[in-house]
Amino acid sequence: MKSIDVFCHLMPPEYAKICMAEAPNKSHMFVRALNVASMSNMDARNEVLKAFPGYKQIPNIVSPPVETFAGPDKSPRLAAIGNNEIKKIVEANPQFYEGFIAGIPFNNVKASVEEIKRAKDMGAKGIQIYTHMNGEAIDTEKYWPIYEACEKYDLPILIHPVGGQMVPEFPKEDRSKYELWFTIGWPYQTTIAMMRLAFSGIFEDFPNIKIITHHVGAMIPMLEGRIENGLKMYGSRTAPELRDELTKTKMKGAPIDTIRKFYADTASFGSTSAIRAGIDFFGRDHIVFATDMPFDPEQGPGYIDRTLKCIDNLGLNEDDKAAILHGNAQRLFHV
Repeated sequence: MKSIDVFCHLMPPEYAKICMAEAPNKSHMFVRALNVASMSNMDARNEVLKAFPGYKQIPNIVSPPVETFAGPDKSPRLAAIGNNEIKKIVEANPQFYEGFIAGIPFNNVKASVEEIKRAKDMGAKGIQIYTHMNGEAIDTEKYWPIYEACEKYDLPILIHPVGGQMVPEFPKEDRSKYELWFTIGWPYQTTIAMMRLAFSGIFEDFPNIKIITHHVGAMIPMLEGRIENGLKMYGSRTAPELRDELTKTKMKGAPIDTIRKFYADTASFGSTSAIRAGIDFFGRDHIVFATDMPFDPEQGPGYIDRTLKCIDNLGLNEDDKAAILHGNAQRLFHV
């Protein structure tokens, strides 16, 4: 059956070269991507994709986000270069791609809005952002023009976690241990970003916005009871003198209903039970197929193969399976 992978990664070599020249002290952040053949070598990538008939991608440029290595004066140019380069790649290989996801210079709001419009004109299918902006919450209203532009141009937002070993698990430590920043930290970051955006009123202010969360909505499906029942006592756990500062929200209605307005992908590293939990929480129409390719141990085919098998193992009827594999993506991304 046809499948469209909406959250997978590549690194345009020319873009990487320019970025490393701009920020040589951050070049190590690109080396890992360049060392994965199917991430940066398009001939190698095409060989991987040929092995999966009916499978196509809407790729994004892999992290780091431009705001982590370039100030607001330089990030707009670099984001634009990245978008130009990924567009060239997908247009040169239409048999494998249904378009691309654009990046924006999130540390420059005005330039981000301009790049979103340019990306739409270029044919981008969505916009990738990250769970925080160099440690700053993305739900502050100074970033509202970015979300307003995405809603206006009907470009879904894809949220990816960011951060690494310099983000410790405990305040008195300096670094993360045992790569927990990846295993636990990234899903935690995504969960926090989702909840903060929801409570900040993003769906009230932008009712037609579409936000796709990576890794099956992170921890959210497992927190259904806490969100639905625990938050019926919302505000009671906060000191009265801090209640207005810490719990005031523009969210309307029950939090559980608002959280279900997010979309989630199937990028679970091969966990059928995680995808099942995501479907149970968000509903069939809010799940899109994704693999996180090519970060698998096999550096390309592994997560595609595992995720397709997960979908098969769910025992879905043909309509539900088609919706998750390609129908929802076609509706959201207009492909």
